[in-house]
Amino acid sequence: MIDINESVMQFLLAFLVVGPLLGAAAALLPAPPGLKGRSPEQAVLRHGVTVTGAVLVAAVVLALGFDHDQPSKMQATTDISWIPALDVRIHLGTDGISLPLLVLTALLTFLSALYSYFKPPAGPSAKAFVALLLVLESGTLATFAVLDLILFFLAFEMVLVPMYFLIARWGGEGRAEAAWRFILYTLLGSVVMLLGLLLIGISAGTFDMVALATDNGRSLTTSVQVIAVLAVGIGLAVKTPMWPLHSWLPDAHTAAPTVGSVLLAGVLLKMGTYGFVRVLLPAAPDGLRTFAPYLAAFAVVGIVYGSLACLALAQRGAKGDLKRLIAYSSVGHMGFVLLGIATMTPTGVNGALFANIAHGLITGLLFFLVGALKERTGSTDLDALAEQTGAALYGRAPRLGGLLAFGAVASLGLPGLAGFWGEMLALFGAFDPADGLSRPAFLTFMAIGAFGTLLTAAYLLVVVRRVCMGAVPQDAPHLTDVRGYEYAAWTPLVVLTVVAGLWPKALLGLTDPAVQQLLAGGTR
Repeated sequence: MIDINESVMQFLLAFLVVGPLLGAAAALLPAPPGLKGRSPEQAVLRHGVTVTGAVLVAAVVLALGFDHDQPSKMQATTDISWIPALDVRIHLGTDGISLPLLVLTALLTFLSALYSYFKPPAGPSAKAFVALLLVLESGTLATFAVLDLILFFLAFEMVLVPMYFLIARWGGEGRAEAAWRFILYTLLGSVVMLLGLLLIGISAGTFDMVALATDNGRSLTTSVQVIAVLAVGIGLAVKTPMWPLHSWLPDAHTAAPTVGSVLLAGVLLKMGTYGFVRVLLPAAPDGLRTFAPYLAAFAVVGIVYGSLACLALAQRGAKGDLKRLIAYSSVGHMGFVLLGIATMTPTGVNGALFANIAHGLITGLLFFLVGALKERTGSTDLDALAEQTGAALYGRAPRLGGLLAFGAVASLGLPGLAGFWGEMLALFGAFDPADGLSRPAFLTFMAIGAFGTLLTAAYLLVVVRRVCMGAVPQDAPHLTDVRGYEYAAWTPLVVLTVVAGLWPKALLGLTDPAVQQLLAGGTR
């Protein structure tokens, strides 16, 4: 790691939040003559790659300059009064919990911009597409960087409009209805969440998330905590998405353009689970303890439900859509994250944070691969892809088939890849939950979650068999294998999935001290 001045670190974190917004404004301006290249569309797409690349570099430098000996300490902090009457402050900072999410967001947005440069999504102007992508990035990064409840809410809401337009204007079949369902669900959840955040801030006398974490709910009565957790939790559960508030997700993913699906699964779903860890766990622990068994119950139902839905879609003759199947798999995978949080133990919460990152890497890769498959074959319908003998991707496009199989086995939690550790730690956390939680109930949840891992393996192996295996028919049309720009966009995700699987300490070494301090109320 490198030694970087604190003021430079503050600038880097502020740039992560503000840089994409400035880039979005610049994308709407006419391109200077010297930068137009072949066309104005190409110029603005190149601008998108440049800005997201600069943000990624800033995120990596921030991670390198981060003091890894003190990951529980808020670093690169900025604290400026913004609305004195309400005591709302522009308070930014990062610790071992938020840093991996900042880097993941910057990476996935850059890879999405790079992919779009070579394969622009069909739809209206490229200018609007790049501007929306950058606003989306800014809102997501701000959610993980701000330390004020009101700013957290504003950043949380900021991503809704760009994602709505990305689905509605650049999406596929059924995009208008999917976009409306996405925005209605998330807006209704957000209204309730705002009331809960105001209740916490006004009752505690501060909206500062660090002060609330240090106070650890001592200035909030149990009844206030219960009401706050219920209100805020509903908003976060919609975004996560938790069963049964998930029904907007499959339609949104199926209709979204490839990069929209990558960002929706890779970073937007993480905002909900991050809110549980950053806001509710430290600020209202008694309220969360009241609801923890119910949260765990919904989580394991989501794990089994998502897996059964995927199994149904994967069967021959079901007319299952591959994008829809991966969307339902997200409901199951995020169930493990919620189960880990519900245990309220360091093991479970660390598992949840690890599973968050692993899901972003693996599901982002899977959505990229399905987008490439649709571009080559014109369909994501499993029956149309697999025909009678299987799509035989191994024979027709071996590298593409190999990557799809890699993504599938990583998603099912193969030991040695990133998907394994988060799910295992979440189940370990359920084996021995926090004091005050019913151990028999959590042992039951653990058993159901473990059964869900078997179902996950079943549907993913069915998909691999149907799409990748089989004899190549004589009249099979030629399929282009992985192109150069696809290698560039997908290789980092493959490498990081392997690295996180083989060296989990890289992530757990960051999150564990921060989680221990969060659960102890800042007293460690």
